[in-house]
Amino acid sequence: MRKQSPSNTAVPEATDAHLRFPIASWPQTRRELWRHIRSIPGAGRQFFLAILLLALGAAANVSIPRFLGQIVDLVAGNNDRSIWSLGLSLVAVAATSAVLGAAGFYLLARLSERVIANLREEMVGTALGLPVHQVEDAGSGDLVSRSTDDVAELSSAVTETVPALSSSVFSIIATIIALFTLDWQFLLIPVLVGPVYFFAARQYLNRAPQRYAAERASMAERARRVLEAIRGRETVRAFQMEPQMHRRVNASSSAVVENGLRARLTMLVLQMWVTFGEFLMLASALFIGAMLVNQGSLSVGAVTAAALMLIRVRGPVMGMMRVIDTIQSGYASLSRIIGVVVDPPQPIPDSGAPARAGQVRMDNVSFSYGGGWAVRNVNLQMEPGQTIALVGASGAGKTTVAALLAGLRIPDEGSVTIDGVEVSELSDADRVARLAMVSQEVHVFSGTLREDLTLAKPDASDAEIEQALKQVQASWVKDLPEGLDTEVGARGVVLDPIAAQQLALARILLLDPKVVVMDEATAEAGSAGAGELEAAADEVAQGRAALVVAHRLDQASRADQVLVMEAGEIVESGTHAELLELGGRYERLWAAWSIGR
Repeated sequence: MRKQSPSNTAVPEATDAHLRFPIASWPQTRRELWRHIRSIPGAGRQFFLAILLLALGAAANVSIPRFLGQIVDLVAGNNDRSIWSLGLSLVAVAATSAVLGAAGFYLLARLSERVIANLREEMVGTALGLPVHQVEDAGSGDLVSRSTDDVAELSSAVTETVPALSSSVFSIIATIIALFTLDWQFLLIPVLVGPVYFFAARQYLNRAPQRYAAERASMAERARRVLEAIRGRETVRAFQMEPQMHRRVNASSSAVVENGLRARLTMLVLQMWVTFGEFLMLASALFIGAMLVNQGSLSVGAVTAAALMLIRVRGPVMGMMRVIDTIQSGYASLSRIIGVVVDPPQPIPDSGAPARAGQVRMDNVSFSYGGGWAVRNVNLQMEPGQTIALVGASGAGKTTVAALLAGLRIPDEGSVTIDGVEVSELSDADRVARLAMVSQEVHVFSGTLREDLTLAKPDASDAEIEQALKQVQASWVKDLPEGLDTEVGARGVVLDPIAAQQLALARILLLDPKVVVMDEATAEAGSAGAGELEAAADEVAQGRAALVVAHRLDQASRADQVLVMEAGEIVESGTHAELLELGGRYERLWAAWSIGR
């Protein structure tokens, strides 16, 4: 038996800095957007064509009040054109405005959606390439929220704001130009009303970004709490933690409501300023129009056209001010999405590792999740062809040791090496060639059975695939309707847990690493499937350095060495027979398991 001595080294504490993915700054967001726009072939031409179409559509739209004003002059006897001519002209400019505006919206929306699609793909790709420990430290709920809620929010924001914003901007510009052509004094209206809208928008922008960012962050926290409760439901029930989990979910949900109300309150204040601006705009238009008619500078029809222009511009102004709310929410989501991709993981260069052998060492390894040592002073050594079993009560630190060896976690103290090289310093190609891990939770990818297996070895022949399936005793394959071409996963044949685990073990055989870590890989085996699944696991471990987190102690009994863990430390080590003769913790575990079996 080898007992570890305690250490007085302080336990590392978790800090908020690494508990969430970052949020991109405005320069970073602008730079990433521009990069994605440039990556689309012909994006510049499409953008300028869309702008041209929208501008022409806005100009045609502003002509509508002009023709309405001419109709007023016709009624008053101050216009010689016929009502039919004016009516046809009115219909023509309205149709032209609609067609040009729709074409511009289509081009701009298509370009925007392609940029969003590229951003989404890059975010998912970056997340898949991130170290698992970084994703877990940040919280899977945060990443799920960014890849679902934030992507949906951004897509919705673009769909809602691109047409409205572009239409509003061009309509306002075209209206100002049209008013100037009627009489320069009408320009006093935007000079008078402009500062009101500017002040309203500035006040809004000073408060809204932080409030929307807080709302999105609280939504991520709620997602994390809900996912924790769902994924850990068995533990929650076992320890009767339902009230505690309910309080946590309720608290995070309340935070979402509170932050959402604060964000919407800023919009209500903006609405008050916009209403005040509308009053000033219409009142000043009526005053200037009456003055010009009395002076004989403009006809009643021309002033009517000007008033109609201003009445019609109320919609674009209101639309532009209203979409600021959506833009802020969309920008908050965009900055969170880009926060994942702005600092992508850099590929680890080839470390010059020696030829694959399968020699594993863990020297004085300690690790903490931030609230006490999960693993303390762990030492183990595995040689090629040797199988070591880790046993112990739930929470003893077995899975953490497996994650440290697999490179999914980085130790706070000590070193984990394979063939003399730190696992964290191995390049991706080196690590894949030397090390593989299979856990209790496995995933069956949607596609054919052949496609699922060749993920491990793309050039594997059918003979190699069939041999791997045979070695893991996957006899169920012969019953599939189309053999290796059968669709499996969510869109095809749904495999039971034992078959899914055999599939995962077959992938390991095709990958052919020198070191394999099996974290309760046979836990899904009931009494009926225990023999097949454990035989498959033994086949995978054959000829390799294998660390087995043993769920079933008969699997540990066949290992070359057994390590017993308690409270994060190795408290006993030896062969199955030696530990039974010792009469310590392992002997008691074996006796209890034997009685239960």
